[in-house]
Amino acid sequence: MLRFLPSALIVWAALGCGWMPALHAAAPFTAEDLLRVQRLSDPQVSPDGRYVVFSVRQIETEANKSRTALWLLDLQAPQSNPKCLTPGDATDSNGRWAPDSRTLYFLSTRSGSSQVWHLAIATGDAVQVTRLPLDVSTLKVAPTGDRLLVSLDVFPECRDLDCTAKRLAQAARSPSAPRVYDRLFIRHWDTWDDGSQSHLFSLALSADGSVAGAPVDLTRGLDADVPSKPRGGDEEFNFSPDGTRVAFTARIKGKDEAWSTNFDVYETDADGSSEPRNLTAGNPAWDTEPAYSRDGRWLAWKSMDRPQNEADRFHLVLADRKRGARTVLAGDWDHSISAFMFSSDSRSIYATADHLGQHPLWRIALSSGKQTIIQPEGQVTDLSVVAHTSKKRLAALDAPVDLYRVSAKSGHTERLTHFNAELLGTAPPSRFEQFSFPGWHGEKVSGYVVQPFDFDPRRKYPIAFIVHGGPQMSYANGWSYRWNPQVYASWGYAVVLIDFHGSTGYGQAFTDSITGDWGGKPLDDLRLGLAAAIARYPWLDGDRACAIGASYGGYMMNWIEGNWPDRFRCIVNYAGVFDVRGMYYDTDEMWLDEFEQGGPQFANPTSYEKHNPILHVTKWRTPMLVGHGLPDFNVPYSQGVSTFTALQRLSIESRLVIFPNEGHFILAPQDSLAWHREVHAWLDKWLQPAGAH
Repeated sequence: MLRFLPSALIVWAALGCGWMPALHAAAPFTAEDLLRVQRLSDPQVSPDGRYVVFSVRQIETEANKSRTALWLLDLQAPQSNPKCLTPGDATDSNGRWAPDSRTLYFLSTRSGSSQVWHLAIATGDAVQVTRLPLDVSTLKVAPTGDRLLVSLDVFPECRDLDCTAKRLAQAARSPSAPRVYDRLFIRHWDTWDDGSQSHLFSLALSADGSVAGAPVDLTRGLDADVPSKPRGGDEEFNFSPDGTRVAFTARIKGKDEAWSTNFDVYETDADGSSEPRNLTAGNPAWDTEPAYSRDGRWLAWKSMDRPQNEADRFHLVLADRKRGARTVLAGDWDHSISAFMFSSDSRSIYATADHLGQHPLWRIALSSGKQTIIQPEGQVTDLSVVAHTSKKRLAALDAPVDLYRVSAKSGHTERLTHFNAELLGTAPPSRFEQFSFPGWHGEKVSGYVVQPFDFDPRRKYPIAFIVHGGPQMSYANGWSYRWNPQVYASWGYAVVLIDFHGSTGYGQAFTDSITGDWGGKPLDDLRLGLAAAIARYPWLDGDRACAIGASYGGYMMNWIEGNWPDRFRCIVNYAGVFDVRGMYYDTDEMWLDEFEQGGPQFANPTSYEKHNPILHVTKWRTPMLVGHGLPDFNVPYSQGVSTFTALQRLSIESRLVIFPNEGHFILAPQDSLAWHREVHAWLDKWLQPAGAH
């Protein structure tokens, strides 16, 4: 069924705590509106279950920056407005509760660097806890309240934090000094390796909440980043319930880091009195995100079986801390775990996992492994569990994230916040519908269609055909802050999204089917999916369509140029692979290519040539907009430049947009707007009648 945004919404004010969206008359949801959306994250329920603290990020486009503040909601009176705990200009995030449920620790830049602070929620008075010479990146509070875990970037050869601070200051004074490397990684995603590592430190606290003694490096000597770079957070380390032990994720660097996914789970004493012990040394694949049960009996973590495969199924391993036995929980469940958390009674685990175009919430019984879906629709991104309810972030294709409370027993869901109600009331998102069709070899494939703004079923609308990246991910029923279909709908385009073979949420075999076949089954599904959508929705104008993709989606744009060259009037390609062979030697994370292509390029060259866009350039003819970021080390910018060079040499109308400060993702607000404007103009140029805009 087509879904509508609720017409009656409660409006919340955020006065005095950041930038509020500007009011305007009813209008389509634009790229500018996308940046106005207040972005909720990281809900944390207090130990007594009364409060939930969460982060809200707001963007100031003109200043090309954002700010994050902490907000508080009293769950005994959820109808009251959420309260901003940290007004001001500093960035405040990572709120973590003390055991008393009345004191909050958090990270703040208000002192000029990122340090730990705490405040009493009754008064809002904040006190600085740490005054370290380095920025604190992540934070966790012991359940006993007597210790903190923080992560800091340090030079492992330094004996103290001051040594690292001095070396960083010296490097800042000599930005042109050469860098010398003896092993990979030399750079990762968007950052050159400067020799520093993220280490996990333990800080003892005195009775008044101040730091007692020097930080203790729990990961010294491991030659690893804890948490992992570039996107690891505090989900990768946890205290035991009694506060005496710490479990964390680490991947030993070594010479094979660039082509290895061998992350392991370690455990050590919280005070640093013991050496870390590798709990998963027998598994050469990915083990991560260890978490203790509330009663202390279990330690669970996510685990994969196949080395180098970043899209293998994440299942849960349960270790009995008393008996030492290990079991795989719900081993035959054909879903890949995303986030998980133990229930308050330690009898179940709550988890999120892709499922048929949704990202719902599940309960898994520890005794039997039985899985029960609790929240079937939408995109559950974060969760926090207390008693028999959970607090979660929930989004959909037509709604950004808000906080909800769901009963684990009945599944009853209560919406707790309406942060963007005013914005969405004046710029309502467009409706969408999920559909399915017989794809490659007649197998069922799913997709979504999003209506254009101000939809009239009597009209014909041009198509923005957006292909997801990954390649192992899903265009599920969720909200995106980058490639958001609602923006394209606001321009008057119907949007078609296909979860082709290789997408997640349809079983591991479906996900695995893309391996070694990047240009095969997925292209068949895209062809059949577009045709099925046009046949199903008569208001889609199949003669006016533009294909759009980034990362693997960008690879597919280059593949479509040579293997489906007459279907689209235009193509938009951001960070796309042009030469699979050259990509292997240019990329940072080599494990993806080695797994997907069956080994290194020099060992299996035929596989790298099988679906290589560079071999089909002579058939290119479709106008293409090409975008790339200079510090993109995952798909290096040379791939985009090569794409543009080929188009120009073939005299195909094309345009290149290079972002000097963007990596694989366009993150800066002004760059995001600039890219949206380029894409909008490109689509209009090829799909709209002259003078239509």
